[in-house]
Amino acid sequence: MQHPLRPFGWLDVIRLGLVQACLGAMVVVATSTLNRIMVVELALPALLPGLLVAFHYLVQMIRPRLGFGADRGRRCTPWMMTGMVCLALGGNVATWATIEMAHDRTLGIAVCALGFALIGVGVSACGTSLLALMAKRVPQAHRAPAATTVWVMMIMGFAITAFNVGQMIDPYSPERLMQVTLGLGALICVITALAVWGLEPAQAQAAVGASASDAQPVQEAPMNRHAFGEALRSVWQEPQAKCFTVFVFLSMLAYSTQDLVLEPFAGAIFGLSPGQSTKLSGVHHSGVLVGMLLVAMAGSRWVAGRMGSTQTWMVGGCVLSALAMAGLSLAGWQAPGWPLKLNVVVLGVANGAFSIAAIATMMRLANASGAQSQGIRMGLWGAAQAMAFGLGNLLGTLLSDLAHWVLTAPAWSYATVFLFEAVMFLLAARLALQVGQMDAQSQAAAQPLNTGLQRIRHEHSSL
Repeated sequence: MQHPLRPFGWLDVIRLGLVQACLGAMVVVATSTLNRIMVVELALPALLPGLLVAFHYLVQMIRPRLGFGADRGRRCTPWMMTGMVCLALGGNVATWATIEMAHDRTLGIAVCALGFALIGVGVSACGTSLLALMAKRVPQAHRAPAATTVWVMMIMGFAITAFNVGQMIDPYSPERLMQVTLGLGALICVITALAVWGLEPAQAQAAVGASASDAQPVQEAPMNRHAFGEALRSVWQEPQAKCFTVFVFLSMLAYSTQDLVLEPFAGAIFGLSPGQSTKLSGVHHSGVLVGMLLVAMAGSRWVAGRMGSTQTWMVGGCVLSALAMAGLSLAGWQAPGWPLKLNVVVLGVANGAFSIAAIATMMRLANASGAQSQGIRMGLWGAAQAMAFGLGNLLGTLLSDLAHWVLTAPAWSYATVFLFEAVMFLLAARLALQVGQMDAQSQAAAQPLNTGLQRIRHEHSSL
Protein backbone atom coordinates (compact mmCIF):
# COMPACT_ATOMS: atom_id res chain seq x y z
CA MET A 1 0.00 0.00 0.00
CA GLN A 2 1.28 3.46 -0.95
CA HIS A 3 1.24 6.20 1.64
CA PRO A 4 1.10 9.90 0.82
CA LEU A 5 4.35 11.76 1.27
CA ARG A 6 4.58 14.20 4.18
CA PRO A 7 4.04 17.89 3.44
CA PHE A 8 7.15 20.06 3.51
CA GLY A 9 7.98 22.02 6.65
CA TRP A 10 9.94 25.25 6.88
CA LEU A 11 13.32 23.51 7.05
CA ASP A 12 12.53 21.80 3.73
CA VAL A 13 11.50 25.15 2.22
CA ILE A 14 14.79 26.71 3.35
CA ARG A 15 16.68 23.83 1.72
CA LEU A 16 14.88 24.58 -1.55
CA GLY A 17 15.70 28.24 -1.02
CA LEU A 18 19.40 27.34 -0.88
CA VAL A 19 19.06 25.66 -4.27
CA GLN A 20 17.32 28.74 -5.66
CA ALA A 21 20.10 30.93 -4.22
CA CYS A 22 22.65 28.76 -6.04
CA LEU A 23 20.72 29.26 -9.27
CA GLY A 24 20.83 33.01 -8.79
CA ALA A 25 24.53 32.93 -7.93
CA MET A 26 25.68 31.50 -11.26
CA VAL A 27 23.11 33.37 -13.35
CA VAL A 28 24.25 36.75 -11.99
CA VAL A 29 27.83 36.01 -13.07
CA ALA A 30 26.70 35.15 -16.61
CA THR A 31 24.26 38.02 -17.07
CA SER A 32 26.07 40.75 -15.15
CA THR A 33 29.80 40.10 -14.75
CA LEU A 34 30.39 38.65 -18.23
CA ASN A 35 28.18 41.38 -19.69
CA ARG A 36 30.43 44.05 -18.16
CA ILE A 37 33.64 42.34 -19.35
CA MET A 38 32.41 42.02 -22.93
CA VAL A 39 31.35 45.66 -23.14
CA VAL A 40 34.09 47.38 -21.10
CA GLU A 41 37.25 45.25 -21.05
CA LEU A 42 36.77 43.78 -24.56
CA ALA A 43 35.04 46.85 -26.08
CA LEU A 44 32.42 44.69 -27.81
CA PRO A 45 28.97 46.02 -28.80
CA ALA A 46 26.42 45.91 -25.97
CA LEU A 47 24.15 44.06 -28.39
CA LEU A 48 26.29 40.91 -28.05
CA PRO A 49 25.62 40.18 -24.34
CA GLY A 50 22.03 41.29 -24.89
CA LEU A 51 21.58 38.66 -27.60
CA LEU A 52 23.30 35.99 -25.49
CA VAL A 53 20.99 36.68 -22.53
CA ALA A 54 17.97 36.63 -24.86
CA PHE A 55 19.25 33.32 -26.29
CA HIS A 56 19.41 31.72 -22.84
CA TYR A 57 15.76 32.72 -22.35
CA LEU A 58 14.89 31.22 -25.75
CA VAL A 59 16.48 27.92 -24.72
CA GLN A 60 14.12 27.85 -21.73
CA MET A 61 11.26 27.01 -24.08
CA ILE A 62 12.21 23.41 -23.23
CA ARG A 63 10.84 23.86 -19.69
CA PRO A 64 7.55 22.00 -20.39
CA ARG A 65 9.47 19.00 -21.76
CA LEU A 66 11.78 18.89 -18.75
CA GLY A 67 8.82 19.28 -16.39
CA PHE A 68 7.13 16.37 -18.14
CA GLY A 69 10.25 14.29 -17.60
CA ALA A 70 10.11 15.07 -13.87
CA ASP A 71 6.44 14.01 -13.84
CA ARG A 72 7.19 10.68 -15.51
CA GLY A 73 10.17 10.00 -13.28
CA ARG A 74 8.12 10.82 -10.15
CA ARG A 75 11.16 12.42 -8.49
CA CYS A 76 12.26 16.02 -8.92
CA THR A 77 15.56 16.14 -7.05
CA PRO A 78 17.58 14.22 -9.71
CA TRP A 79 16.45 16.80 -12.28
CA MET A 80 17.39 19.61 -9.89
CA MET A 81 20.87 18.20 -9.35
CA THR A 82 21.43 17.54 -13.06
CA GLY A 83 20.24 21.05 -13.88
CA MET A 84 22.62 22.61 -11.36
CA VAL A 85 25.59 20.68 -12.78
CA CYS A 86 24.58 21.80 -16.28
CA LEU A 87 24.30 25.40 -15.07
CA ALA A 88 27.74 25.29 -13.44
CA LEU A 89 29.23 23.80 -16.60
CA GLY A 90 27.53 26.42 -18.77
CA GLY A 91 28.74 29.27 -16.57
CA ASN A 92 32.34 28.07 -16.80
CA VAL A 93 32.14 27.47 -20.56
CA ALA A 94 30.73 30.98 -21.04
CA THR A 95 33.48 32.47 -18.86
CA TRP A 96 36.25 30.67 -20.77
CA ALA A 97 34.69 31.75 -24.07
CA THR A 98 34.46 35.37 -22.94
CA ILE A 99 38.17 35.34 -22.10
CA GLU A 100 38.90 33.65 -25.45
CA MET A 101 37.16 36.49 -27.33
CA ALA A 102 40.25 38.62 -26.71
CA HIS A 103 42.29 36.20 -28.88
CA ASP A 104 39.79 34.62 -31.30
CA ARG A 105 36.53 36.54 -31.43
CA THR A 106 34.65 34.13 -33.70
CA LEU A 107 35.53 31.03 -31.66
CA GLY A 108 34.84 32.87 -28.41
CA ILE A 109 31.37 34.01 -29.47
CA ALA A 110 30.45 30.55 -30.80
CA VAL A 111 31.54 28.77 -27.60
CA CYS A 112 29.92 31.47 -25.47
CA ALA A 113 26.61 30.80 -27.22
CA LEU A 114 27.03 27.12 -26.27
CA GLY A 115 27.72 28.16 -22.68
CA PHE A 116 24.58 30.30 -22.50
CA ALA A 117 22.58 27.43 -24.02
CA LEU A 118 23.81 25.17 -21.20
CA ILE A 119 22.87 27.88 -18.70
CA GLY A 120 19.36 27.98 -20.16
CA VAL A 121 19.03 24.19 -19.97
CA GLY A 122 20.36 24.11 -16.41
CA VAL A 123 18.04 26.86 -15.17
CA SER A 124 15.11 25.14 -16.89
CA ALA A 125 15.79 21.68 -15.45
CA CYS A 126 16.56 22.83 -11.91
CA GLY A 127 14.07 25.71 -11.65
CA THR A 128 11.10 23.86 -13.15
CA SER A 129 11.65 20.78 -10.99
CA LEU A 130 12.07 22.92 -7.87
CA LEU A 131 8.73 24.65 -8.47
CA ALA A 132 7.03 21.34 -9.25
CA LEU A 133 8.34 19.87 -5.99
CA MET A 134 7.06 22.89 -4.06
CA ALA A 135 3.66 22.55 -5.72
CA LYS A 136 3.50 18.88 -4.72
CA ARG A 137 4.71 19.11 -1.15
CA VAL A 138 4.08 22.61 0.28
CA PRO A 139 0.65 22.85 2.00
CA GLN A 140 -1.86 25.31 0.56
CA ALA A 141 -1.77 27.59 3.62
CA HIS A 142 2.02 27.99 3.43
CA ARG A 143 2.47 28.58 -0.30
CA ALA A 144 2.70 32.38 -0.31
CA PRO A 145 5.18 32.54 2.62
CA ALA A 146 7.14 29.62 1.12
CA ALA A 147 7.35 31.31 -2.28
CA THR A 148 8.54 34.52 -0.61
CA THR A 149 11.19 32.63 1.38
CA VAL A 150 12.57 30.89 -1.69
CA TRP A 151 12.60 34.04 -3.84
CA VAL A 152 14.14 36.21 -1.13
CA MET A 153 16.91 33.62 -0.81
CA MET A 154 17.41 33.81 -4.58
CA ILE A 155 17.76 37.60 -4.35
CA MET A 156 20.26 37.08 -1.52
CA GLY A 157 22.15 34.73 -3.84
CA PHE A 158 22.29 37.49 -6.45
CA ALA A 159 23.51 40.09 -3.96
CA ILE A 160 26.06 37.94 -2.07
CA THR A 161 27.57 36.56 -5.27
CA ALA A 162 27.77 39.95 -6.99
CA PHE A 163 29.55 41.45 -3.96
CA ASN A 164 31.98 38.59 -3.36
CA VAL A 165 32.81 37.92 -7.01
CA GLY A 166 33.39 41.65 -7.44
CA GLN A 167 35.82 41.61 -4.50
CA MET A 168 37.66 38.50 -5.66
CA ILE A 169 38.25 39.52 -9.29
CA ASP A 170 39.50 43.00 -8.37
CA PRO A 171 42.05 43.80 -9.74
CA TYR A 172 40.72 42.08 -12.84
CA SER A 173 42.64 39.41 -14.69
CA PRO A 174 41.29 36.63 -16.95
CA GLU A 175 42.99 33.97 -14.84
CA ARG A 176 41.42 35.25 -11.62
CA LEU A 177 37.96 35.38 -13.24
CA MET A 178 38.29 31.78 -14.44
CA GLN A 179 39.42 30.58 -11.00
CA VAL A 180 36.54 32.34 -9.25
CA THR A 181 33.97 30.93 -11.69
CA LEU A 182 35.36 27.40 -11.33
CA GLY A 183 35.19 27.71 -7.55
CA LEU A 184 31.65 29.08 -7.68
CA GLY A 185 30.52 26.24 -9.97
CA ALA A 186 31.91 23.63 -7.58
CA LEU A 187 30.40 25.39 -4.56
CA ILE A 188 26.85 25.58 -5.95
CA CYS A 189 26.95 21.90 -6.93
CA VAL A 190 28.07 20.86 -3.43
CA ILE A 191 25.46 23.07 -1.72
CA THR A 192 22.71 21.75 -3.99
CA ALA A 193 23.71 18.13 -3.38
CA LEU A 194 23.60 18.66 0.39
CA ALA A 195 20.31 20.60 0.19
CA VAL A 196 18.42 17.94 -1.80
CA TRP A 197 19.92 14.95 0.04
CA GLY A 198 17.01 12.96 1.50
CA LEU A 199 14.45 15.55 0.39
CA GLU A 200 12.61 12.89 -1.58
CA PRO A 201 12.49 9.17 -0.74
CA ALA A 202 14.39 6.76 -2.97
CA GLN A 203 11.13 5.50 -4.45
CA ALA A 204 8.87 8.57 -4.55
CA GLN A 205 5.20 7.84 -5.04
CA ALA A 206 3.07 9.92 -7.31
CA ALA A 207 0.71 10.48 -4.41
CA VAL A 208 1.84 13.91 -3.34
CA GLY A 209 -0.50 16.83 -3.18
CA ALA A 210 -0.88 20.05 -1.25
CA SER A 211 -1.49 18.09 1.92
CA ALA A 212 -1.22 14.50 3.00
CA SER A 213 -4.98 14.12 3.32
CA ASP A 214 -5.56 15.11 -0.32
CA ALA A 215 -2.91 12.89 -1.86
CA GLN A 216 -4.01 9.97 -4.01
CA PRO A 217 -1.84 7.26 -5.58
CA VAL A 218 -1.43 7.62 -9.31
CA GLN A 219 -0.46 4.72 -11.54
CA GLU A 220 2.77 4.97 -13.51
CA ALA A 221 1.96 6.25 -17.00
CA PRO A 222 3.47 4.30 -19.90
CA MET A 223 6.07 6.24 -21.87
CA ASN A 224 5.75 6.74 -25.60
CA ARG A 225 6.99 9.32 -28.03
CA HIS A 226 3.57 10.97 -28.26
CA ALA A 227 3.03 11.19 -24.50
CA PHE A 228 4.56 14.66 -24.09
CA GLY A 229 2.52 16.21 -26.90
CA GLU A 230 -0.67 14.67 -25.55
CA ALA A 231 0.06 15.86 -22.01
CA LEU A 232 0.85 19.41 -23.18
CA ARG A 233 -2.31 19.57 -25.31
CA SER A 234 -4.34 18.29 -22.38
CA VAL A 235 -3.07 21.08 -20.11
CA TRP A 236 -3.44 23.75 -22.80
CA GLN A 237 -7.07 22.74 -23.43
CA GLU A 238 -7.96 23.61 -19.82
CA PRO A 239 -9.40 27.17 -19.92
CA GLN A 240 -7.96 28.12 -16.53
CA ALA A 241 -4.46 26.85 -17.34
CA LYS A 242 -4.51 28.67 -20.69
CA CYS A 243 -5.78 31.89 -19.09
CA PHE A 244 -3.09 31.76 -16.40
CA THR A 245 -0.38 31.13 -19.02
CA VAL A 246 -1.35 34.29 -20.90
CA PHE A 247 -1.48 36.17 -17.57
CA VAL A 248 2.07 35.10 -16.74
CA PHE A 249 3.29 36.17 -20.18
CA LEU A 250 1.64 39.61 -20.14
CA SER A 251 2.52 40.48 -16.54
CA MET A 252 6.14 39.39 -16.92
CA LEU A 253 6.41 41.15 -20.29
CA ALA A 254 5.36 44.40 -18.63
CA TYR A 255 7.66 43.75 -15.65
CA SER A 256 10.75 42.97 -17.74
CA THR A 257 10.27 45.77 -20.28
CA GLN A 258 10.96 48.36 -17.58
CA ASP A 259 14.33 46.84 -16.58
CA LEU A 260 16.40 48.48 -19.31
CA VAL A 261 14.34 51.68 -19.54
CA LEU A 262 14.03 52.99 -15.97
CA GLU A 263 17.66 54.03 -15.43
CA PRO A 264 18.09 55.76 -18.84
CA PHE A 265 14.77 57.55 -18.19
CA ALA A 266 15.99 58.80 -14.82
CA GLY A 267 19.20 60.07 -16.39
CA ALA A 268 17.70 61.67 -19.51
CA ILE A 269 14.62 63.29 -17.92
CA PHE A 270 15.62 63.91 -14.29
CA GLY A 271 19.35 64.43 -14.86
CA LEU A 272 20.42 61.71 -12.43
CA SER A 273 24.06 60.61 -12.54
CA PRO A 274 24.92 56.93 -13.23
CA GLY A 275 25.40 56.39 -9.50
CA GLN A 276 22.09 58.03 -8.64
CA SER A 277 20.18 56.06 -11.27
CA THR A 278 21.74 52.82 -10.00
CA LYS A 279 20.57 53.74 -6.49
CA LEU A 280 17.09 54.33 -7.92
CA SER A 281 17.17 50.79 -9.30
CA GLY A 282 18.10 49.63 -5.81
CA VAL A 283 15.09 51.51 -4.43
CA HIS A 284 12.88 49.62 -6.88
CA HIS A 285 14.32 46.26 -5.80
CA SER A 286 13.81 47.20 -2.15
CA GLY A 287 10.16 47.90 -2.95
CA VAL A 288 9.89 44.51 -4.65
CA LEU A 289 11.17 42.86 -1.47
CA VAL A 290 8.61 44.77 0.64
CA GLY A 291 5.80 43.65 -1.68
CA MET A 292 6.92 40.03 -1.40
CA LEU A 293 6.99 40.22 2.39
CA LEU A 294 3.51 41.77 2.49
CA VAL A 295 2.06 38.87 0.50
CA ALA A 296 3.88 36.39 2.74
CA MET A 297 2.39 38.11 5.78
CA ALA A 298 -1.07 38.06 4.21
CA GLY A 299 -0.75 34.32 3.64
CA SER A 300 0.50 33.47 7.13
CA ARG A 301 -1.64 31.67 9.69
CA TRP A 302 -1.37 34.60 12.13
CA VAL A 303 -3.16 36.95 9.73
CA ALA A 304 -5.50 34.25 8.37
CA GLY A 305 -6.84 36.15 5.37
CA ARG A 306 -7.46 39.49 7.09
CA MET A 307 -5.07 41.20 4.66
CA GLY A 308 -6.81 39.79 1.60
CA SER A 309 -6.48 36.61 -0.42
CA THR A 310 -3.66 35.69 -2.79
CA GLN A 311 -6.08 36.40 -5.64
CA THR A 312 -6.67 39.94 -4.33
CA TRP A 313 -2.94 40.64 -4.13
CA MET A 314 -2.36 39.28 -7.62
CA VAL A 315 -5.05 41.49 -9.19
CA GLY A 316 -4.29 44.48 -6.97
CA GLY A 317 -0.56 44.25 -7.64
CA CYS A 318 -1.13 44.37 -11.39
CA VAL A 319 -3.54 47.32 -11.12
CA LEU A 320 -1.18 49.24 -8.82
CA SER A 321 1.72 48.47 -11.18
CA ALA A 322 -0.32 49.94 -14.05
CA LEU A 323 -1.02 53.09 -12.03
CA ALA A 324 2.67 53.42 -11.13
CA MET A 325 3.65 53.06 -14.80
CA ALA A 326 1.06 55.70 -15.72
CA GLY A 327 2.65 57.93 -13.08
CA LEU A 328 6.07 57.49 -14.69
CA SER A 329 4.59 58.39 -18.07
CA LEU A 330 3.39 61.69 -16.56
CA ALA A 331 6.68 62.28 -14.75
CA GLY A 332 8.44 63.33 -17.94
CA TRP A 333 6.45 66.56 -18.10
CA GLN A 334 6.66 67.27 -14.37
CA ALA A 335 10.41 66.75 -13.87
CA PRO A 336 12.20 67.55 -11.67
CA GLY A 337 9.24 68.20 -9.36
CA TRP A 338 7.68 64.74 -9.70
CA PRO A 339 8.24 62.45 -6.66
CA LEU A 340 10.24 59.96 -8.71
CA LYS A 341 11.60 57.93 -5.79
CA LEU A 342 8.12 57.48 -4.27
CA ASN A 343 6.74 56.48 -7.67
CA VAL A 344 9.47 53.86 -8.06
CA VAL A 345 8.90 52.53 -4.52
CA VAL A 346 5.17 52.07 -5.26
CA LEU A 347 6.06 50.32 -8.52
CA GLY A 348 8.44 47.98 -6.69
CA VAL A 349 5.94 47.08 -3.95
CA ALA A 350 3.25 46.39 -6.57
CA ASN A 351 5.65 44.28 -8.66
CA GLY A 352 6.74 42.22 -5.67
CA ALA A 353 3.16 41.69 -4.51
CA PHE A 354 1.75 40.43 -7.80
CA SER A 355 4.78 38.26 -8.60
CA ILE A 356 4.74 36.31 -5.31
CA ALA A 357 0.94 36.03 -5.43
CA ALA A 358 1.29 34.66 -8.97
CA ILE A 359 3.85 32.06 -7.85
CA ALA A 360 1.57 30.95 -4.99
CA THR A 361 -1.33 30.69 -7.47
CA MET A 362 0.93 28.77 -9.83
CA MET A 363 1.65 26.17 -7.15
CA ARG A 364 -2.07 25.82 -6.42
CA LEU A 365 -3.10 25.47 -10.06
CA ALA A 366 -0.34 22.93 -10.67
CA ASN A 367 -2.38 20.53 -8.51
CA ALA A 368 -5.74 21.49 -10.03
CA SER A 369 -6.23 18.41 -12.20
CA GLY A 370 -5.31 15.95 -9.48
CA ALA A 371 -3.11 14.10 -11.99
CA GLN A 372 0.68 13.81 -11.93
CA SER A 373 1.19 16.91 -14.09
CA GLN A 374 2.79 19.47 -11.78
CA GLY A 375 6.04 19.43 -13.74
CA ILE A 376 4.59 20.05 -17.19
CA ARG A 377 2.31 22.79 -15.82
CA MET A 378 5.18 24.54 -14.07
CA GLY A 379 7.22 24.10 -17.25
CA LEU A 380 4.51 25.70 -19.37
CA TRP A 381 4.25 28.72 -17.07
CA GLY A 382 8.02 28.93 -16.72
CA ALA A 383 8.37 28.95 -20.52
CA ALA A 384 5.81 31.77 -20.73
CA GLN A 385 7.83 33.74 -18.18
CA ALA A 386 11.12 33.09 -20.00
CA MET A 387 9.60 34.15 -23.33
CA ALA A 388 8.28 37.32 -21.71
CA PHE A 389 11.65 38.18 -20.15
CA GLY A 390 13.56 37.56 -23.36
CA LEU A 391 11.11 39.60 -25.42
CA GLY A 392 10.74 42.30 -22.76
CA ASN A 393 14.48 42.96 -22.52
CA LEU A 394 14.64 43.52 -26.28
CA LEU A 395 11.26 45.23 -26.60
CA GLY A 396 11.94 47.87 -23.95
CA THR A 397 15.01 49.24 -25.70
CA LEU A 398 13.47 48.78 -29.16
CA LEU A 399 10.33 50.72 -28.27
CA SER A 400 12.39 53.42 -26.61
CA ASP A 401 14.66 53.81 -29.67
CA LEU A 402 11.69 53.76 -32.05
CA ALA A 403 9.83 56.35 -30.01
CA HIS A 404 12.93 58.56 -29.94
CA TRP A 405 13.11 58.33 -33.73
CA VAL A 406 9.42 59.06 -34.34
CA LEU A 407 8.85 61.48 -31.45
CA THR A 408 11.39 64.23 -30.97
CA ALA A 409 10.57 65.01 -27.31
CA PRO A 410 12.28 62.54 -24.90
CA ALA A 411 9.33 62.79 -22.49
CA TRP A 412 6.96 61.51 -25.19
CA SER A 413 9.35 58.68 -26.06
CA TYR A 414 9.55 57.31 -22.53
CA ALA A 415 5.84 57.94 -21.91
CA THR A 416 5.04 55.69 -24.88
CA VAL A 417 6.99 52.80 -23.36
CA PHE A 418 5.56 53.29 -19.86
CA LEU A 419 1.98 53.50 -21.17
CA PHE A 420 2.53 50.29 -23.13
CA GLU A 421 3.59 48.60 -19.90
CA ALA A 422 0.59 50.05 -18.05
CA VAL A 423 -1.76 48.56 -20.65
CA MET A 424 -0.03 45.17 -20.33
CA PHE A 425 -0.48 45.25 -16.55
CA LEU A 426 -4.19 46.11 -16.89
CA LEU A 427 -4.70 43.25 -19.34
CA ALA A 428 -2.90 40.95 -16.90
CA ALA A 429 -5.17 42.14 -14.06
CA ARG A 430 -8.22 41.29 -16.19
CA LEU A 431 -6.88 37.79 -16.81
CA ALA A 432 -6.11 37.36 -13.10
CA LEU A 433 -9.75 38.20 -12.38
CA GLN A 434 -10.83 35.55 -14.88
CA VAL A 435 -8.65 32.96 -13.14
CA GLY A 436 -10.43 33.78 -9.86
CA GLN A 437 -13.86 33.61 -11.51
CA MET A 438 -13.03 30.15 -12.88
CA ASP A 439 -12.10 29.08 -9.35
CA ALA A 440 -15.49 30.27 -8.07
CA GLN A 441 -17.30 28.42 -10.87
CA SER A 442 -15.38 25.20 -10.13
CA GLN A 443 -16.22 25.43 -6.43
CA ALA A 444 -19.89 26.09 -7.20
CA ALA A 445 -20.01 23.09 -9.54
CA ALA A 446 -18.36 20.86 -6.95
CA GLN A 447 -20.70 21.91 -4.12
CA PRO A 448 -23.72 19.73 -5.12
CA LEU A 449 -21.42 16.73 -5.57
CA ASN A 450 -19.85 17.23 -2.13
CA THR A 451 -23.30 17.63 -0.56
CA GLY A 452 -24.47 14.41 -2.22
CA LEU A 453 -21.44 12.48 -1.00
CA GLN A 454 -21.96 13.74 2.54
CA ARG A 455 -25.62 12.66 2.42
CA ILE A 456 -24.66 9.17 1.20
CA ARG A 457 -22.08 8.83 3.98
CA HIS A 458 -24.65 9.96 6.57
CA GLU A 459 -27.26 7.48 5.32
CA HIS A 460 -24.69 4.69 5.22
CA SER A 461 -23.56 5.41 8.79
CA SER A 462 -27.14 5.38 10.06
CA LEU A 463 -27.86 1.89 8.72
